[in-house]
Amino acid sequence: MKILRPHLVLAIIGLMTISLQACKTKKIAAKPVAPVTKPVEEPAKAPEPAPVEKKEEPAPAPAKPNYTFDNIQFEFNSGVLKTASFAVLDQVATEMKKDESVKFILNGHSSAEGTPEHNMSLSVDRANSVKSYLVNAGIPAANMSIKGFGATQPMTSNDTEEGKVLNRRVEIRAVK
Repeated sequence: MKILRPHLVLAIIGLMTISLQACKTKKIAAKPVAPVTKPVEEPAKAPEPAPVEKKEEPAPAPAKPNYTFDNIQFEFNSGVLKTASFAVLDQVATEMKKDESVKFILNGHSSAEGTPEHNMSLSVDRANSVKSYLVNAGIPAANMSIKGFGATQPMTSNDTEEGKVLNRRVEIRAVK
């Protein structure tokens, strides 16, 4: 047994030597030192200037609504609005909302094709289409009345197709 002990002691010493050598190869990292900062001196404050009196500017006058509405066009022989008229009607609704006390009349028109009775009915249908669009846009229905004129008040001659297209319309007028 006495022989085993020195071997055991030597083995332990050997292991310790190996582990110490392994530790010697490791480099110790230095902890970063916080930079030294100098206290910042605040510059001397200049005295504040005396308050300047502000002149009250009058509030800008509200924009006067523009009730000139043109180019509300329709398909041939139909009360269906042309797609290009949607942007115009959106603008119309915006203007009408500026003063909801104003009343409007929606005048429907048609081109000369068809019988006078059919054109009168068509012009009323067109005015109703515009009214429906505006009601859906938030305009009170009570602020609008409709009237059909058929082909009795053409904007331009019905002799050309371009003229007929222009006559298929609804005009919106403020009632005074």
